[in-house]
Amino acid sequence: MKKKVWLYFENGLFIQANSFGASKEAIGEVVFNTSMTGYQEISSDPSYAGQFVVFSMPEIGIVGVNENDMQSSRVWCEGVLVRNYTEDYSNYRATSSFDKLLKEHNRMGICDIDTRKIIKHIRDEGSMMMIASTTTSDKNKLKEKLENSKRIEDTNYCEIVSTKKPYEHKRASWNSETQKFNKAKPTNKKIAVIDFGVKTSILDELTQSGLDVVVLPCSFEAKDILNDFKNNLIGGVFLSNGPGDPMKLEKEIEQIKLLINSDIPIFAICLGHQLLSIAFGYDTYKLKFGQHGGNHPVKSSNKVEITAQNHNYNVPNTIEQIATITHKNLFDGTIEGVKYKNKNIFSVQHHPEANPGPKESRYIFDEFASMIKHQ
Repeated sequence: MKKKVWLYFENGLFIQANSFGASKEAIGEVVFNTSMTGYQEISSDPSYAGQFVVFSMPEIGIVGVNENDMQSSRVWCEGVLVRNYTEDYSNYRATSSFDKLLKEHNRMGICDIDTRKIIKHIRDEGSMMMIASTTTSDKNKLKEKLENSKRIEDTNYCEIVSTKKPYEHKRASWNSETQKFNKAKPTNKKIAVIDFGVKTSILDELTQSGLDVVVLPCSFEAKDILNDFKNNLIGGVFLSNGPGDPMKLEKEIEQIKLLINSDIPIFAICLGHQLLSIAFGYDTYKLKFGQHGGNHPVKSSNKVEITAQNHNYNVPNTIEQIATITHKNLFDGTIEGVKYKNKNIFSVQHHPEANPGPKESRYIFDEFASMIKHQ
C-alpha cells in the first residue's frame, strides 16, 4: 500500500506525493534521466550514489526486475521519482518487482508526481539537493534538516561504493540472442581495473574484448600496479566510472599522477576520464544539470554515435593543449573523449557499455584491448 511522502527542494519547492519502496527519510541531489528503458540498471549504477533520479519515462515498473540486469550488488541511488509506478509487471525475464528491490536495499520510490514539471524545474534551475520523508510533513522541519545536511560534493562516495578487496571478473557480455552471457575470449593479457564505482557491464565488456580483469579498490597503490607492469604481470589500467565530485578524490588523483608519469597504457570512462584530466593539471567543472540518458549524439572523428551518458562534471576545453579531442557532444559541444599526446592513454566521458542504451560505442573496448595486446 502506498504511503504519503513529502519532498522539499533546496530552492523552496515543496511537494506531496505517494511512495513505494522503503518508508524512510533520505537526502540527495536530484537529477533527471531521459532513458526510455533500464530503470533497474540505472538504479543499481554506483555512479548515482547520493542522488535521486527523476525518470522522464512516465511508466516505471512494467517489466519488473531480474538478477542479470543489476549493474552492481545493490541499488545505490537514494531513490527514484516516477510519474506512474506499476506493481504488476509483465516480462518473461522478470523474477520480482521494482518495489521489492527498492525495499530490499532500503531505497525510496516516489510516484504519482508530475515528473515533467520537476524535470523542467531542474533544467531551468540546475541540479539541487532535496529531502524526501514519509514521516515528516512539516515544510520548515524538512527545510532545516536539508540545510544542516552534507551536500553531495562534501562526501567521497567512491570510498563507499568501491570494492573493499581485489577480485577477478570472469563473466563476459550479455548475448541478447541466446539470453545467456557470452564465453570470455582466451587471453594472456591482464589489466587492473580501479573501482571508483564500476558497472558490472563495463567489466563484462572488458572481458568480452579478450582481457583478464582484476578489480582493485579505489584505495589502490600506484607503485604496486607499476611493479606488476614492470614484471609483465599486467598490461594496463582501466579507471572506472563512479559517483560524486572528482575534485574530492585528492588521494586517488595523487596515485593517478604516478600512473600517468609511467609508460603504462590507461583507458578511462566517465569519472575516470575526469580524474585523468585533473591528474594532468586540468580541473573539471560542474554542468548545470548534467547529462543523464541513453540518447545523446556524440561526434567522433568520422561518424556520429548515439550514446549513453551519466555525469554532472566535465573536462575543460583547455585540455586541447595536451590531448587530441576524439569525441564531442552534439547537444552542448562539451568534450566526450580525448587521446593524450605522446601517451598510451585515452578516455571517454560517455558510457560505451550502455546498459541501458545503444551499443554503438562498444568498439572502444576492443581498441583498448588491441593497445594492450600490441604494446
